[in-house]
Amino acid sequence: MRSHIATKGIARAPHRSLFKAMGYTDREISQPLIGIANSANELIPGHMHLDHIVKAVKSGISMAGGTPMEFSTIGVCDGIAMNHKGMHYSLASRELIADSIEVTATAHPFDAIVMVPNCDKIIPGMLMAAARLNIPAIFISGGPMLAGKHPDNKNQQIDLVTVFEAVGAVQSGKMTEQQLFAIENAACPTCGSCAGMFTANSMNCLTEAIGMALPGNGTIPEPMSERIRLAKQTGIQIMQLLDKAITPDKILTKEAFMNALVVDMALGCSTNTVLHLKALAHEAHVDIDLNLINEVSRKTPHLCSLSPGGQDRIEDLNFAGGIPAVMKELFDHAMLNTDCLTATGKTVAQNLETVVKKDQQVIRPIENPYHSEGGLAVLFGNLAKEGCVVKQSAVLDEMLQHQGPARVFDCEEDATQAIVDNQINKGDVIVIRYEGPAGGPGMREMLTPTSSIAGMGLDDTVALITDGRFSGGTKGASIGHISPEAAEGGTIAIIQENDQIKIDIPAKTIELLVSENEIADRFSRWKKPEPKIKTGYMARYAAMVSSAGNGAIFKDIL
Repeated sequence: MRSHIATKGIARAPHRSLFKAMGYTDREISQPLIGIANSANELIPGHMHLDHIVKAVKSGISMAGGTPMEFSTIGVCDGIAMNHKGMHYSLASRELIADSIEVTATAHPFDAIVMVPNCDKIIPGMLMAAARLNIPAIFISGGPMLAGKHPDNKNQQIDLVTVFEAVGAVQSGKMTEQQLFAIENAACPTCGSCAGMFTANSMNCLTEAIGMALPGNGTIPEPMSERIRLAKQTGIQIMQLLDKAITPDKILTKEAFMNALVVDMALGCSTNTVLHLKALAHEAHVDIDLNLINEVSRKTPHLCSLSPGGQDRIEDLNFAGGIPAVMKELFDHAMLNTDCLTATGKTVAQNLETVVKKDQQVIRPIENPYHSEGGLAVLFGNLAKEGCVVKQSAVLDEMLQHQGPARVFDCEEDATQAIVDNQINKGDVIVIRYEGPAGGPGMREMLTPTSSIAGMGLDDTVALITDGRFSGGTKGASIGHISPEAAEGGTIAIIQENDQIKIDIPAKTIELLVSENEIADRFSRWKKPEPKIKTGYMARYAAMVSSAGNGAIFKDIL
C-alpha cells in the first residue's frame, strides 16, 4: 500500500508515534489510509453542511475496513463574491485547491482519496487534483438546494437568479423594494448548491457522467436522507476501487470526456464547464479541442430545460431519474461510449441496465428535444480567433442572429452602471473587456450585468460579449471567454464605440465588421494596460495563467 512508506518498518516508529498522538490505534495505522478532502466552511451555502456528508463517508470507509483521514480545502461562494473585488479570486481558487490537495496527499501518502466538494471552483479543482495524484479516487457532493417558492405565487419556483433579476426590475421601476425583499427571503430555502443548472450543479452532474462519482451524485437534493446514504456508499466504494486498483487514469479517458460532453449538451450546462473540462483534460493528458464541442453539440439534442434557461429545477431532474435517466436516453440511441469504466467499478452499460426514465417532460426523448442541438456553442471569427462560448439553449430565438453597435466598457462595473442608468439601447452589443484570466485578473463572472439586462426586459434585443465569463445562472445572448483576451492583444482590445458586431450562433461565428487594415492600424496604437492587481497571489496568477481557450490553466513553464 502507498501509505506504508509512512507507516511500516522500524524506521517509521517516529511516524507511528505521531499517528498515535492523534489517537490512531495500531490497527487503524495498519489499515489502508483513506484521505477525505473536505471543503466544508461557514462561507458557502453549498458547503456549510459538508461535515455531515463527511461523517457518513467516514462511516462507510470504516465499515469497509479503511481508516478515514480528513483534511480541509478552501472555497469561494461565487454568488457572495459577485460584482466586487472578491470575484477576481474565484476562478483562481481552482488552482489553489488542486495544488493544496496534491501537497497534502503527497506529504501524507494516502492509499486512496474521497473528494467532498459542492460548488463552482471546488469541484473542478478537486477533479484536477484527482487526475494529478492518480490514486483511487471518488467524489460525493453535498447536493443541490431545493428551489424556493415565489412569495406571491406558491406554484412558481424561484432561485438565486430570480433575486439578481429582481434587482434589475427594481432599478427599472418594474418592482418595489418590498417585493424584492420578499423574493430575497424566499429564493434560497435550504443549504446546498444553488437550485438550477448553474456551474456547481453542472459540474456535479458531469462528475457523475464522466464516471468519477456514484449515480445520484449530481441531483439528489441536499435535504434528502438519500444523500447521506449515498455518502456512506461512497465511503464503502472507495475501498472497492482501492482493492481493484481502479485509478483516475482508467476512468478519465478520451471516451469518458466525450460522454461528459454529450451529457453536457443534453442538459444545457453552464458555459464554465468548457473551462473546467479543458483544465481537467489537461491534467488527465487528454486532448479536448474547442472545435470538438461544436461537433458534439451538433449531434446531441438538448433534452432538459433547466433553470436558468428553462422552468425545471435539479430536484425535478432527480425525480425524473437524474443523470442515469439522461444517459439511458442517450445510450438507447447509441450516443455514448458504453465501455467506459466508472467509479461503480462497472462500465457505463452495466450501470444503465436497470435505469428507468420516469418523466418525459423533464427529460425529453431524442425524437422530441427542446432544441435539435446541444446547450453550448463555441463561436469563432476575427473577434475570437481562439474561440468564445455561449449557452445557446438559453438564448431567445430572436437573438440567435444579431448585429448591432458596440457599447464598449473596460470593466464590469462601468457596464453595469450604464445598464442600470438606462444608457443601453435596444440592439446594442455590450462589450466588457480586460476581464479575462490575465487581464481581470481572474476572469470574473458577470451575473450582475446579465441579470440586469434580463430584469430590465432587454434580453430580447441586447447582446453582451466579454473576455470574462458568466455565471451558470446567466441566460440570453451572453457570449464569454473571448480568446485571445484584451490584455493579451485580442481583437476585443481595439473595438471602438459604435463599431458593428455581427453574431451568428447557428453559424458559430462572431465578427467585428471593421477592415483588417483598420484593425492593424488600431493595434499599432494600442498599449497593454497596467495590471489591475500588482501584489499577492492574483499578481502571480495573472503572470502564470493561460487563455480561456486553454481552460485558464497555468502556462507550462517546465
